[in-house]
Amino acid sequence: MLITLEGLDGSGKTSCVETLREAVPEATFTREPTDSWYGEAVQRSIDDDDADPLAELFLYVADHAAHLSRTIEPALAADQTVISDRYSDSRFAYQGATLSDRFEDSLAYVQRLHEPWTRPPDATIYLDVDPATATERSGATNKFETEQYLETVRENYERLIEAEPERFVRVDATQSRQAVQQEVLEAVETLRNE
Repeated sequence: MLITLEGLDGSGKTSCVETLREAVPEATFTREPTDSWYGEAVQRSIDDDDADPLAELFLYVADHAAHLSRTIEPALAADQTVISDRYSDSRFAYQGATLSDRFEDSLAYVQRLHEPWTRPPDATIYLDVDPATATERSGATNKFETEQYLETVRENYERLIEAEPERFVRVDATQSRQAVQQEVLEAVETLRNE
């Protein structure tokens, strides 16, 4: 089973993953961007305010393709639960927002780019937080963490949830850290026992 954690920057994904690592040590934990050289290229692009958004998308796609073949597929083939801190939905939401001035429906464009070859998640836990809170928590340290940008990202996440409501588990990430972590842990336990 492939379970992904999604949400705006500052929603608490990292602390939830730490909690899950302790509770489900037998799972394979991973993230996007990865720590491979593909992921390092993505990080360089994130840090470059002048990076071309379309070129940046393809760096993310390359990182995702390598992640899928080197980590996700082998772990699933070995019947392991895989828990990923961000996955394809992040790309759909974030790069969909970044490319909104280039394509009529940029979210759909990014989805179509992945459709022939990616492995969709079995379940996605969406940590829902408003953009103002997300910006405050994340410190707005890069171009993807401004409140205005995150408004569009959040709208894209809502489109994804509306299209596949059965895949998403929404968690109110404005709760206390402990409450969010507990809710995420219970959601993962439920998903693994279905």
